[in-house]
Amino acid sequence: MLNLLFIILGLSFLIMGGSWLLKSAVALSLRLNIPKIVIGMTVVSFATSAPELIVSIKAALDGFPDLALGNVVGSNIANIGLVLGITVLLGAIDVKKGFYTTDWPVMMIASSLFFFFIYFDHEIQQYEGVIMLVFLFAFLVYLLRFQKPAVEDEMPEDDVLLPNYKTAMFLLLGGVALWGGSELLINGAVGLASYYGVSERVIAITVVSVGTSVPELAASIIAVIKKEKAISLGNLIGSNIFNLLAVLGITSIITPIKAVDLGLLNNDVFWMLGISFLLFPLVFFPKRMRLGRWEGLVLLFTYLLFVYFTIQ
Repeated sequence: MLNLLFIILGLSFLIMGGSWLLKSAVALSLRLNIPKIVIGMTVVSFATSAPELIVSIKAALDGFPDLALGNVVGSNIANIGLVLGITVLLGAIDVKKGFYTTDWPVMMIASSLFFFFIYFDHEIQQYEGVIMLVFLFAFLVYLLRFQKPAVEDEMPEDDVLLPNYKTAMFLLLGGVALWGGSELLINGAVGLASYYGVSERVIAITVVSVGTSVPELAASIIAVIKKEKAISLGNLIGSNIFNLLAVLGITSIITPIKAVDLGLLNNDVFWMLGISFLLFPLVFFPKRMRLGRWEGLVLLFTYLLFVYFTIQ
């Protein structure tokens, strides 16, 4: 009962954190005159990836590497299949060419880099973590200097410029809520897993990863409701990039991460690569440069298939 309470409280804090973070992100984009997709792929993505970072570092240091790896891989699958699927069911997203010239290719490169580092020796070494962080830094420099908006902002007239102190307050509150929520969620999830005798990998790839994807889900749904779709799409793509390059990069620098349960390498990693790739044709078919309800159903169905085959 206590574990279930921890999970519910953790999810509540994560949802509140996602909402506060979105407010600060919109205010930052206005204050700095930066395209919203850039803010979505940097500030919001890093903050919503904070639970994955905290969970992965803690799990790796405590001797649970499968929890660290499964959390990131599962979160990336959930971000595209579950979160983006639900988001575009609520409202279609019109995509511009920046998606396929920069954002999606970088996500695929980051995914391939992770696959190359982990698949052959089953371990991410410290020097590989450094390479991942260097690649992330180079991408961010390019993004901040050259990236143009990749999604139309439907209602720019509704944007409200917050005072600096309110922007900072929402950013701080969002970060604290995400951290506290992730702690409660993980304690509850691990306790529940121990009680039912489920493996670390299965719990990480399903319960924990979905839990740590709640900030992305909350931020994306709120973004769609408020017509801030640039932040919604940018946040999800950016979050996947941050999960791989920042979360696993930083964690592996602190301590090398070794895959113990090979189901992660024989099953989960391929699902992550597959659903990430699937996003590209969905943007073009059946309606060019648009993600709508049909595409949302395809993404959700793919995610449910993944969960079904994982827990078998």
